[in-house]
Amino acid sequence: MNTILFYSQIAVSIILIVLIAIQQRGTALGAGFGGGGEVYSTKRGAQKKIYYATIAVVTIFLVLGVLNLLIP
Repeated sequence: MNTILFYSQIAVSIILIVLIAIQQRGTALGAGFGGGGEVYSTKRGAQKKIYYATIAVVTIFLVLGVLNLLIP
């Protein structure tokens, strides 16, 4: 059981890395120096789905981590 949790946590972590990598970054450091006139931007379409998928995968990753600690 422990090896199943271990390998599933590795798979979820790879998915999490991909989801974080494909998120749009906006203006990044340029916004700190006055670039990018928007103060608040809403997430729309695919960006919103990727955002919610990232939250779901992080939750799954944390649950798997706790289960991996609790189940010997």
